[in-house]
Amino acid sequence: MTKLPYPALPVPNRWDRRGLPGWTYHSSELFELERSALFLTHWQIVGHENDIPAPGDWLTFDLLGERALIMRGRDGIVRAFHNLCRHRGARVVDGAQGHCKGALVCPFHGWVYNLDGSLRGPARPESFDDEMDRSQFGLKPIELQRFHGFLLIRFKPGPQADLAQLFAPYDADFAAYRAGEILPASGWYGKIELPVNWKSVRDVDNEGYHVAMAHPALQDLYGRTYRDLQLAGGLSISHGEFGDAPARRWSVKKYLKHHEPQDWLPSHLKNSWTYYGLFPNAVFAFTPESIQYYQEIPLNTGTTALTGRIYRRPDETRRMRIARYLAYRIDRETSEEDQQLSIWSNESMASDAFEEFHLSDLEYGVRRHHDGLRTVLPVMTLDEAPPDGKMAAENTRLQGDAPE
Repeated sequence: MTKLPYPALPVPNRWDRRGLPGWTYHSSELFELERSALFLTHWQIVGHENDIPAPGDWLTFDLLGERALIMRGRDGIVRAFHNLCRHRGARVVDGAQGHCKGALVCPFHGWVYNLDGSLRGPARPESFDDEMDRSQFGLKPIELQRFHGFLLIRFKPGPQADLAQLFAPYDADFAAYRAGEILPASGWYGKIELPVNWKSVRDVDNEGYHVAMAHPALQDLYGRTYRDLQLAGGLSISHGEFGDAPARRWSVKKYLKHHEPQDWLPSHLKNSWTYYGLFPNAVFAFTPESIQYYQEIPLNTGTTALTGRIYRRPDETRRMRIARYLAYRIDRETSEEDQQLSIWSNESMASDAFEEFHLSDLEYGVRRHHDGLRTVLPVMTLDEAPPDGKMAAENTRLQGDAPE
């Protein structure tokens, strides 16, 4: 197998193989803490700059009661705002993606905003007092950063570093893939809702131990070489090289037939599928002919939305387009298999017979993710849930006990 150029952390000789206790997957009080201390304070992927190439193009992103609007201004700059009119709080745009020619007009009362988020003017301005300062009523900004064209936001300040520092181990690969040049492609699966806690989805995706049994197409494609690597900062890389053995499944055979080698890629990426994880809930997935991202968006304690987008090369050939479609078929089949595994796993957490995980070395990524959650929310270290109404106070107490 190819030697990989990543600063991976070794799996310890001896480590605690237990996972999170079952109660953490079904507690509504814990979910409220996850909302405020985890999801709203950590980077979330909202798209790519080439999703909104022209001034006035916009995307939206909703997360646990917060609504974001990402828009390219007349000056070409992409900005992020709360999708919330400063008058009465209505959405200033509705839908996943769109375009406005010159200004945003709130559909409730008609307040008008410029493409840089500033307030052009309220409807019926004579009905407001003379001291109203329009400069104080622009759309509220949200922190936004870019990484090789990808756009990420966080609603509140949090513990993660700026993207250039956080993603430094990914920088060379994203540059090699020319990620800043990619274009939107058909195949975005929009939103799939699963009746599970979001952690059950991430537990399945955080390890490759199950590939040989649960994912026959992936096993046929690259399962013999598949590796999960853990990096510092809540990052992870999963990597599999294809073409080392004859394929048996139709989609894999056809993919290998139509795969068009990209000589400009470095050796470790030419014949590989590589997944780049971001704590707590997102993954970038790269193949030689396409790039996608996917993430779990929790809707409530027991419901999770799977979302993502797929991109293509700007110089895509017919062979690359066919290979991208075949890769999508393999991914779709794999996702359906993982969805069922997530449901079964989530169900088990509610059983009185469930005790705890006993993880393999090949599942060390699950432990690393759980450790990251425990760092943010130390109440997850408890074997039993705190009494009703005591979750937040107990978490605060444990944070005070944590070493600096």
